[in-house]
Amino acid sequence: MTNSEVVEIMQMAVVVALKLGGPILILSMVIGVFISIIQAATQIHEQTITFVPKVVIIGFFLLVGGTWMLETLQDFLYQLFQMML
Repeated sequence: MTNSEVVEIMQMAVVVALKLGGPILILSMVIGVFISIIQAATQIHEQTITFVPKVVIIGFFLLVGGTWMLETLQDFLYQLFQMML
């Protein structure tokens, strides 16, 4: 295995990590900002209020997008094993 192959594998791994983690992180940040705006408007400053909506919405996203995430990871691993052979 050459250095260029290792760099290519690392680049593919970073892209897959961003594909899998990016939507969840963005969704979590959007929910956090939205809840913070509501808290600022109502002057309720309880830190635990953001936790439950984030868990529920991220859980729903994982139920809906979990198959896509699994297929993306399987495709990456398939390509990785094909490079090993």
